[in-house]
Amino acid sequence: MGGKRVTFICGLDAAVAVVGGKWKPLILWELHDGVRRFGELRRALPGISEKMLIQQLRELEADGIVHREVYREVPPKVEYSLTETGASLNKALLPLGDWGEENMERIRAVREA
Repeated sequence: MGGKRVTFICGLDAAVAVVGGKWKPLILWELHDGVRRFGELRRALPGISEKMLIQQLRELEADGIVHREVYREVPPKVEYSLTETGASLNKALLPLGDWGEENMERIRAVREA
């Protein structure tokens, strides 16, 4: 990507570079069951703007995490799915999601205090 030399401190640094931010892990989770169209992703992620969803999908595609399939028809049809790398990343995020489920109420209480 761009020919720039990129260095990471550790594996976690590399992983966070790919999934950093609020929306990317949620987009990955929405794609875990298979192919989704843009509108489906937008409806599944309340609060994300169209511009942000486009940006995040482009970044995930550039990192080889998401595959974008464009069908030449009217109206245009675009589908998104996980690559093999994206599916393995999603598996790695599962324990983090489990931790979040287990601690959600405590996190909510601390943040509301």
